[in-house]
Amino acid sequence: MLIRTLSALECTKILTANRVGRLACARDKQPYVVPIHYAHADAHLYAFSMPGKKIDWMRANPLVCIQVDEHGQGRGWKSVVVDGRYEELPDRIGHKLQRDHAWSVLSKHADWWEPGSLKPVIPPTADSAPHVFFRILIEQVSGREASE
Repeated sequence: MLIRTLSALECTKILTANRVGRLACARDKQPYVVPIHYAHADAHLYAFSMPGKKIDWMRANPLVCIQVDEHGQGRGWKSVVVDGRYEELPDRIGHKLQRDHAWSVLSKHADWWEPGSLKPVIPPTADSAPHVFFRILIEQVSGREASE
């Protein structure tokens, strides 16, 4: 097995080509990891969610990490880790352009809204809490590749 470091450009290509990553956040010295659907554009990862644990935790501590991977042939794989900062895009004056941009980036992909709009067990209703658009500012990126 050969392990090599990916260049920044290779990491960016992997982030752009994929839609699902694992978001890690922490609060009160307790880590929390959850899969999220995202879209990559302009040094950010854009996402959408209903309010809940991950949003609460990222509001409390905006330093986050996202891991994205691809499986190759045989035992091969590629993995990219993003260190970043949570930035909420609220539905308020002063954030309309950023929120519209997030919508534009996410809506290029079929069913982009579904994973972030559903909660287990409790069916969504029109009167439920509003959805949250957010982005992760990519502060640092690194990656590795394993091949046989």
